[in-house]
Amino acid sequence: MSLPRRPLPRLLALLVAAAILAPAVAAAPAAAAARPRPSLTGLYNEFMCVACHESLAVAQSPESFSERQYIRDLIAKGESAAQIKQAMIAAYGPAVLAVPPASGFNLVVYVLPAVLVGLGVITLVILLPKWRRRTRADGEAAPSAPALPTADARRLEEDLSRYA
Repeated sequence: MSLPRRPLPRLLALLVAAAILAPAVAAAPAAAAARPRPSLTGLYNEFMCVACHESLAVAQSPESFSERQYIRDLIAKGESAAQIKQAMIAAYGPAVLAVPPASGFNLVVYVLPAVLVGLGVITLVILLPKWRRRTRADGEAAPSAPALPTADARRLEEDLSRYA
């Protein structure tokens, strides 16, 4: 008596379905982890107390306590760091940011140091060879030291021979 050959196609179908669904199942935890919960201490360092103009990480004014509580409430709601930043700006204004945004006039804060360093390097590249040439020319033209009188030269040689 022969057995029906039904189990093999079913097994093959299950394996194909598992192969298709495996990446989706594996990606589900990664998708959940893609939006991590923002760090409370990290956020405190990104914002300033609008009353005392200190970082929220160290400020002790009543306003800073209010701002920290607002951040904790936003984290409890599940807001992302970017959403918390937008909510803080909406509630307290752009002065709440510890680091100014890189746009408009604030861009000067980010660009000016690099420009000044670049100008300094260019100035040194241009002027350093001139200074070195001038120093060499001055060294060659400088008069030599006057010769020692004979008695002083003899005494110097005697003193040096004692230490040699």
